[in-house]
Amino acid sequence: MTTFWILIALFVLVSLALIWFPHIRQQKMLQTEEAGVRKSTNLELFNERLSVLEKEVSEELLDQAEFDALKKELEISLLQDMKQGDDESLVNKVKPKSVAWPALMSAIILGISGYMYSTLGAYENLDKPMTANEAHSGMDAAQMMSQRVQMMEAQAQAEPENSQLWFSLGHTYISANRYDDAIMAFDKTMELVGVHAELLGPKATALYYRSNQQMTPAVQALIDQSLALDPSDPSTLLLVGMDSFFSAEYQTAIDAWQLILDSERKDVDRSAIINAIDSAKMRMNAEGEMPNDDAHKNVKPKATAKTVTVEVSISPELQAQVASTDMLFIFARSTEGPKVPLAATKVSAESLPLSITLDDSTNMGGNVKLSDAKTVEVIAVLSKHGSVKPQAGDIQGKLAMIKVGDTGQLVLDTQVQ
Repeated sequence: MTTFWILIALFVLVSLALIWFPHIRQQKMLQTEEAGVRKSTNLELFNERLSVLEKEVSEELLDQAEFDALKKELEISLLQDMKQGDDESLVNKVKPKSVAWPALMSAIILGISGYMYSTLGAYENLDKPMTANEAHSGMDAAQMMSQRVQMMEAQAQAEPENSQLWFSLGHTYISANRYDDAIMAFDKTMELVGVHAELLGPKATALYYRSNQQMTPAVQALIDQSLALDPSDPSTLLLVGMDSFFSAEYQTAIDAWQLILDSERKDVDRSAIINAIDSAKMRMNAEGEMPNDDAHKNVKPKATAKTVTVEVSISPELQAQVASTDMLFIFARSTEGPKVPLAATKVSAESLPLSITLDDSTNMGGNVKLSDAKTVEVIAVLSKHGSVKPQAGDIQGKLAMIKVGDTGQLVLDTQVQ
């Protein structure tokens, strides 16, 4: 806004300068010209009269004493003429423009500028802050995330000692699937403030995702170190519960999440954790059966605000590795809060490529539903072992972020090692 007003001020100043500078210049030129003309005229008159007196002296019509007296009078008269005011005849001949003319032009320019802006501009919106939707207008979810990351990276470079900023940047990297950068950000935070459980938990989470959701020895070591420092650290227990949930170890997941509730921490989303526990209990009671979704397979309804439709395909390089006995698990989970599926389904891998619509009818249980979320990530696992948790040889793909109500493309392009 400051730049806008600077440009407006420059425009008005240039316009006024084009009006007033010529007027001022004309006044000065006329004054100079008038002074020169008066001086020249007076000198000519003086010389003419002096010539007449000299002629009369030569013709002996005047003696020398009379000549000297008359010459003295001419000189005094010349000096008086040089000091006198304006020559009225000259002023009448060349009359300068009045100051009213540039003043009137200035008023007209200011009036027209104000009228045009108030009519065609957006004066009433000057004091209104730009909303998030306006700032991100025309951008998809990935572009918005990229912009957010770039802004935080620039701020981190400007404030390299800001530990809270590095901590927040680490979580943003996880949301953007930049797990190596997330690990680096959490390491930087620990360099600034020391090793704490609340930092080890997020680092273990980033390493877990980088390892294709495998509980590797490195991830387990970070979890053990974190829980040794704080047995009720939420970030670490969320990871333990999530991995147990995907491994169908529902009681272990429930126990981990219950520890978070029992700690009575104020910095956790208790309702989300309660719903995650409810989902695990329902899955445990149903013996881990995920409904077959033939009703939602290859159905392409119009996208609504309550559904997510995903076109699932497999990369040509991995197509030959699909067996008729393979199962395709597809689930959506919120991009915020615990990573517990909001909706999930499974179909035969023989159906690829296919279109799947996830909605509240494919809910995994609990009160939190797909329709309650704004954005979700969609993960597909082509399992050769019958488990939703990726294992060696399985093929997976991910749609990092999609708005609920939109349609997206998901390609199975990564083989778990």
